[in-house]
Amino acid sequence: SLLWTATPGMLFQEDRQTSLHPLSLSWVFGYNSRLAVHSLMDGEDRVLLYVSSHTVVIHDVLGNRQCHLQGHTNVISCLCVSEDRRWVATSDQGPDPLIIVWDAFSGVPVHTIFESHPEDGVSAIAISQDAKYLATISAGKVQRVCVWNWTSPTEKPVCSAELRPEFGHQDYVIFNPQNPYEFVSNSKTQVIFYLWVTSAQDEHTASPLSLQTFNSVVGRFSQSVFHFNNSQALTGTSAGKLVVWDVARPRTSSTELKAKPHNMEATKLVPMQDGLTVLKVFESYIVTGDVKGQIKFYDGQLRFLTCYSHSKVGPIRSISFSKTPPDPPSASPGCSTSSIASSQPFSDSSNSVSLTLNRNFILSTSDATVFHVATDGANFEKVMQEVKKAVTAIACHPRKALVAAGSRCGLLKVWDYQQTQYLVSRIFPEAGIQCLSYDPEGYFLAAGFADGSVYILDAISLQSSCEEFKFSHGPVTQISFSHDSEYFATADEKYSVTVYKRVLQNGSRGWEHLAGLHSHYKPIRSILFGIQLDSNEPRLLSLGEDRQLIEYDLKSSSKDHLVVLHRDRVEQVAVPLCLAWYPQLSTESFILTANNCYKMKLYNTTTKICRKTFLGPTYGSPLEKIQILPTTNTTDPQKHYLAYVTKDKVGLQILPVDGNPHKSSAFICHPDGVSDLASSYDGRYIFTAGGNDCTVMKWEVNLNALDAAASLGGEGLIPFYKLLDGGREGEFFRELEDYFYYAQLCSHGINTLETRQVSTHIPLEEVPSIMRAMGFYPSEEKVEEMINEVKFSKYVDTGEQVTDINLGDFIKLYINHRPAFGLSMEQIQRAFQVLGYDNENGDKVIDRGDLLLLLQCRGECMTEDELAQCLTTLMGRRPGGGESKLDTYDPAGAAALTGEEIPEEITAEIFTADILGLPIAE
Repeated sequence: SLLWTATPGMLFQEDRQTSLHPLSLSWVFGYNSRLAVHSLMDGEDRVLLYVSSHTVVIHDVLGNRQCHLQGHTNVISCLCVSEDRRWVATSDQGPDPLIIVWDAFSGVPVHTIFESHPEDGVSAIAISQDAKYLATISAGKVQRVCVWNWTSPTEKPVCSAELRPEFGHQDYVIFNPQNPYEFVSNSKTQVIFYLWVTSAQDEHTASPLSLQTFNSVVGRFSQSVFHFNNSQALTGTSAGKLVVWDVARPRTSSTELKAKPHNMEATKLVPMQDGLTVLKVFESYIVTGDVKGQIKFYDGQLRFLTCYSHSKVGPIRSISFSKTPPDPPSASPGCSTSSIASSQPFSDSSNSVSLTLNRNFILSTSDATVFHVATDGANFEKVMQEVKKAVTAIACHPRKALVAAGSRCGLLKVWDYQQTQYLVSRIFPEAGIQCLSYDPEGYFLAAGFADGSVYILDAISLQSSCEEFKFSHGPVTQISFSHDSEYFATADEKYSVTVYKRVLQNGSRGWEHLAGLHSHYKPIRSILFGIQLDSNEPRLLSLGEDRQLIEYDLKSSSKDHLVVLHRDRVEQVAVPLCLAWYPQLSTESFILTANNCYKMKLYNTTTKICRKTFLGPTYGSPLEKIQILPTTNTTDPQKHYLAYVTKDKVGLQILPVDGNPHKSSAFICHPDGVSDLASSYDGRYIFTAGGNDCTVMKWEVNLNALDAAASLGGEGLIPFYKLLDGGREGEFFRELEDYFYYAQLCSHGINTLETRQVSTHIPLEEVPSIMRAMGFYPSEEKVEEMINEVKFSKYVDTGEQVTDINLGDFIKLYINHRPAFGLSMEQIQRAFQVLGYDNENGDKVIDRGDLLLLLQCRGECMTEDELAQCLTTLMGRRPGGGESKLDTYDPAGAAALTGEEIPEEITAEIFTADILGLPIAE
């Protein structure tokens, strides 16, 4: 019913309802300049349709409104729009690619095609003149072309054909407006013409062109079209030529001609202008766009009519005409072509040709600029100008509704995100921007660059407040200010931390370089200023992939000498990825980290001892960046939330963290990768930068929706039961209960005849045994972390240590500490890749002696007796097998067993199945 009643502009007439999701896309800054920009409305309206990452944006420029069509999980690779501007078809490339047909009037997805080209997605798409058929070409090395009747419920193509590799990579396709059963596609070197029926498809590759064909350079093909009044077709080239294709004259019998009815050949090569990038047929005109930003009109005989150009227009990417003519101007409607052209004069012969076209049009350029062109006066109005290279950094003002974004092309832009208006920009041609940060007062904006330089800018005008600093030897990746703005620090790709101090210079406040230090030996993931617990002095920490958390002594540091106060290793195996100060939710103060094993950890801010470990959000990739969301909740000051991004998603987490999966939520934001995260000063919006997709997305936060989702997930242990295999009623839980109560019996003695004390707790010493019995094999360091987590859980409040644990707390401890996705054969194979060598069969193996030596000398070293006892236990008795030679531990027997049952060369599979006795999934 919505489709039947939908009308143009209806999207922006509806009252916007509050989203039921914790995060909803509110605005998109930037677009994919590699794809076309389409005009959807009539006359003088500025309603554009374009692609931003995985989202289709319908943008009412004059009304300053956007509507977002969301459904793709990968970056949209191509799109097309029907002649009446109602139907929009989009497709993507990546895992599980989709083709979606949208109603542009209502924003409803009316048809979705799954598994259209499941291996590689779609590289080109076109819609027929009657909007009934779609033609798609896959993006793989071996391309397949398909025709779809999207108005029918079937998910299968009407017909399809596989293209030979010598045709080149076909990346453009278009239907014949006069015949929906005919279409053409081209690569950079080949043009293919198609005729199709429901049972078959005939394709013909036009004869290859060379320098000798017309004694002229042809160039690489860009786009092709069908002529509007005959059987010809045209193809534009990078050399500024138009190739004219026509039906080859029959030289064979009529019988052979019927068998191959679609034989095209190049008949002309017409020089037009500079390299052609766009070729269109509109009404009775042939329209071209070129690398110099010129739009030229020709009649059906390719006679020049007029040209539109402007010195600030770059290479043309697309041209889209309005649906109907604009309102007639007050001046005389007739004008000469010389007055239409805005920057280039034309000869008398061209001026004498009258152009009756009266349609405004939208043009986009390859440098990410969109213009509205009025044909009655050749007015080039800049509608949008966005970044043309990756957006690498964003920062929100601490007190105003301002967001700054920096790109690899050196463009720094500031928007008012409340009014969604562009305010000011500055271009830095020397190097790309890598990171941004406002000072806590909001007076300055610091920018770090790829050449190692750092600029301190006025937050409003973006003018430099002092001379640039260049003390980093590599691209600056992180910038952070202290709470009192007395210091700021940077981290760079050369693993160094550099600190700058505020000083009084010539009666005014400025900054000077204090000191730098090569403090890490792997990439630095975070630098973070905090406040000393016993004073208002700032403290500085850095966290690296080398697993080192380093605190610097700013007070003792002097010119060119940065003092390290503490250096702590925070992980044994996992790699820490991000760092934040945990809100003061208890008496104890914590630092929060997240690692690549999907774990979040709390460390005491003074001792740096790991106090708690939790299962973090598991949405396909680990947390890359985290920020505590600013809160203005005066009713419950203890209520805090965490904003985070993974590789391709943005999410929210309710604090305190406890491992409950229902307390977090995430949404796809940038399928090709998120480069940065920022939150507004009031916590109402989150911003994400998409790196290579050249977009910044503004997300509106709805904390009530997140709280409701957490409540619906259950309270107490209910969410944790669901994380166990089979849940509360499953066999796994019953087995866990049996082990738990068996541990109780063991703690009192199995053979005792005394009255047993009934209890719901077990001693902490039994925790490692039950963990291993349940298939989780923690290292000795991990065991110590688990024991200390429980033992000191109440120490700060009561001063007493906890010596036992109940079943509910044990389940939480097990879920939070066990591997997020269980044991992985890939991890063992990776270890053998590092430690082993290739044998004669090409398998990665470890020598038996080397393995035993590694177990005794590397990592958590085992003594010879411990190793022998483990091997005796593992290999001495097989489940379901007979008695072993070694029923009891004997070191001499263990050595003999090692020689007899362990082969000299051990593969990952032998180690897993024959030594550890673990099953290997097929």
